[in-house]
Amino acid sequence: MKLKNTDALIIVDVQIDFCPGGSLPVAGGDQVARLMSGVAARFKVAGGRVYATQDWHPMGHSSFLDQGGPWPPHCVQGTMGALFHPELKLPIGTTIIRKGVNPEVDAYSGFLDSLLEESLKRNRVKRVFVGGLATDYCVLNTVLDALTLKFDAYVLSDAVAPADVKPGDGEAALEQMQKAGAKITTTEMVLATEP
Repeated sequence: MKLKNTDALIIVDVQIDFCPGGSLPVAGGDQVARLMSGVAARFKVAGGRVYATQDWHPMGHSSFLDQGGPWPPHCVQGTMGALFHPELKLPIGTTIIRKGVNPEVDAYSGFLDSLLEESLKRNRVKRVFVGGLATDYCVLNTVLDALTLKFDAYVLSDAVAPADVKPGDGEAALEQMQKAGAKITTTEMVLATEP
């Protein structure tokens, strides 16, 4: 697949708290971080855009258990857990999209309450390639919103990992994205024709 300057890679929430050892860990998070580093580098060489979404919650966010939400505190602004995984190497020029800043908005999608849509459209992006964490939450919602906004969306199935709160949630999310119009592919297939 030939990558173009109208393509963008969206790396979803590959942060310490979502990886093994974090407060809300996803099995496979470390591998996703390593894989996305290589993909990001290749996108940059090919002239594509690279975006990385980052949960950036204030203390007392509505999604936290103490506030009646479903999750333990995670990705709190200014904490180690909110940082990107140390093995995620982002190329120079990566656009960081912080989300979940509003204490009342859960913001699973990278498009919700952020500048992602505006930036993609300003840069004339047509196709988005999405990987990251977790398949069944933030990746799912980011891909569905991308489709609603009329972007061609590709899911890098080997570069995502599910929370699987219920067994099978990750597979169900992939099916849901595909039914909505996303193309399920792999990093190997996307980069096969690249130098």
